[in-house]
Amino acid sequence: MSRIEIYDTTLRDGAQREGVSLSVADKLKIAEKLDEFGVQYIEGGWPGSNPKDIEFFKKAAGLKLKNARLCAFGSTRRPGEPVNDDPNIKALIESGTETVTIFGKSWDFHVHHALKTTLEENLAMIKDSVAYLKSLGKEVIYDAEHFFDGYKANPEYALSTLEVAVKGGADVIVLCDTNGGLMPWELSAILKVVKDKVKTPLGIHVHNDADMATANSLLSVQEGITHIHGTVNGYGERCGNANLCSIIPNLHLKMGLQVVSEKQLQNLTKLSRYVAELVNIAPPDQQPYVGFNAFAHKGGVHIDAVSKKPETYEHANPALVGNQRRILVSELAGRSSITIKTNDYAYHLDKNQPETASVLQKIKEMEHYGYQFEGAEGSFELLVLKMMKSFQPLFKLEGFRVIIEKREDGQLFSEATIKVRVGNVQIHTAAEGNGPVNALDNALRKALEEVFPDLKKFKLTDFKVRVIDGVDGTGAQVRVLIETRDEHKSWGTVGVSPNVIEASWIALMDSLEYGLICRRLPEFKEVKDVLDQLKKSQV
Repeated sequence: MSRIEIYDTTLRDGAQREGVSLSVADKLKIAEKLDEFGVQYIEGGWPGSNPKDIEFFKKAAGLKLKNARLCAFGSTRRPGEPVNDDPNIKALIESGTETVTIFGKSWDFHVHHALKTTLEENLAMIKDSVAYLKSLGKEVIYDAEHFFDGYKANPEYALSTLEVAVKGGADVIVLCDTNGGLMPWELSAILKVVKDKVKTPLGIHVHNDADMATANSLLSVQEGITHIHGTVNGYGERCGNANLCSIIPNLHLKMGLQVVSEKQLQNLTKLSRYVAELVNIAPPDQQPYVGFNAFAHKGGVHIDAVSKKPETYEHANPALVGNQRRILVSELAGRSSITIKTNDYAYHLDKNQPETASVLQKIKEMEHYGYQFEGAEGSFELLVLKMMKSFQPLFKLEGFRVIIEKREDGQLFSEATIKVRVGNVQIHTAAEGNGPVNALDNALRKALEEVFPDLKKFKLTDFKVRVIDGVDGTGAQVRVLIETRDEHKSWGTVGVSPNVIEASWIALMDSLEYGLICRRLPEFKEVKDVLDQLKKSQV
């Protein structure tokens, strides 16, 4: 089999997902990351459709790509117009890329109702456009839009659109399942016919509306197709495009087809999360290979087996794609969960230690009350420290008051007053916020930052509130999950109470305390000078 080529269309087709709006700077950054990762083609956009993509191609000319070829995307010439005068074709040429991708209609239904032209004119449009771009020395990739739907409706005409693209000199013919409804058995049958008719290298471009995009892409490779289109994280219009974050590792690890190097494959999870961060969409935790939960284990039996032989409950080594195994702690856990979990800490609990059983029992009691430690590893580690009698609180709450006032102008105003004790010094302060929790956070930081300046580096990045049981209405138990990060890592903490303010306070306290412990706080005697100064200032 010839080498498999990966064609990434995140910057064009992926950007058609609802809620995605990439700036030119974003697109340039993603293009560089895709090139580092090792894809062979990067589709940068449609310069004939918008000014942003025109600007992108001008700036992209300065990129020093090492692995990928940059492609400009566009359509065939318009009906009844000379190809050399067509504005879309001109924009493709002016983009300056050596490779261009053009799409044409394969479905007679589209020719009649979308283009509103004749079947013969559509064939001429395809041939003229491909031939003209080839005459200018371009590598031409031809996307046969709606090919499979077109074939099912009128196989003879759909095949004739491919034949004229071949006659025009297309370097690759890409078969597109544009509506995303193709079934794998239909794909196999149609590909057998196409391969008998077309000897030019074939590609596949499928959408995921029937949840078949990954399967259809891999099956296409098995059937001899060597040019695969997709997007990072499967971004795309409606239900998305074929997901390269699944396709690439499946090709490499399941089919033995190396499309990027092993070192580059180890950056797959990083690439997935980098692009997700730029498009500002949280990636699905359950996403195969690169998801946060892709190699997470919760059941006690599973965890015990994985601790002995990972392959008992893992289909692949997470390190191969840059991900990592996660051991979740819950009421379903056994002692092995605690043992494996504490391997990552400065201390370690043995499976047979009495403390291990005590920690497990405490977790089960707290989860029965409403706690959840799966996304709150900071609170879990603090719990273990307390159970081992090796925890010394860094500060102690003596009380807080929160005032919420709705003013005449309609604005809500929150103020928190707080008293905390560090050592033998009481600190009493107040702060405002855009809500009660934000006011508490600001007041606590204001009270402690002089003693613990590292708090200035902590940023609260997520705040989730969930009613655990709605039977009691507004008096129901509430669980609050907080995510915090500094310049090195992020961590989650949890609080539970019938009062949302108290639940938030518990999670907030854990968040700051855990972060300070992780930064290897100075010995208390080194903080004493600051405390002495504070005490003197209060006298």
